[in-house]
Amino acid sequence: MALAEEAADQHDRPMSKRRLQSAALRAVTVLALVSIWPAQVVSAQQVSSDEPPYEQQLMRLSEIFGALHFLRPLCKETDSPSWRDQMEDFLDAETLDENRRRRFIERFNQGYRGFSVAYRECTDAARLAMGQYLSEGETIITDVTSRYGR
Repeated sequence: MALAEEAADQHDRPMSKRRLQSAALRAVTVLALVSIWPAQVVSAQQVSSDEPPYEQQLMRLSEIFGALHFLRPLCKETDSPSWRDQMEDFLDAETLDENRRRRFIERFNQGYRGFSVAYRECTDAARLAMGQYLSEGETIITDVTSRYGR
């Protein structure tokens, strides 16, 4: 299983008013779905007794990394290392078990694909989502490291 790669085609064509309205509607729909997604995932998955108590937070962090890997370059933000590289470092540090590693990769790819289907250009909604994800990721990292020393 591989981490999502950046899309080669950035669709630089100008958009008609109807296509812009359609894209805005899709963006709002995606944001609404993404905002409720974590609650559904937590209730739908059984937490194994072998998993650390912060497992769901790390799964969410993987999804955030994937979303930022798509959104940041779309909005012409350059990060070094890239969010994909940061995810690789995270995987190397956090996963010895191949099944667990696959679950983290799946969540990264879900985060990436969730935005790649709705956005072809940087919008105010994309910038808002990016800011919220940066904040949420920072909160998760702070919480996990302060509570569990990870």
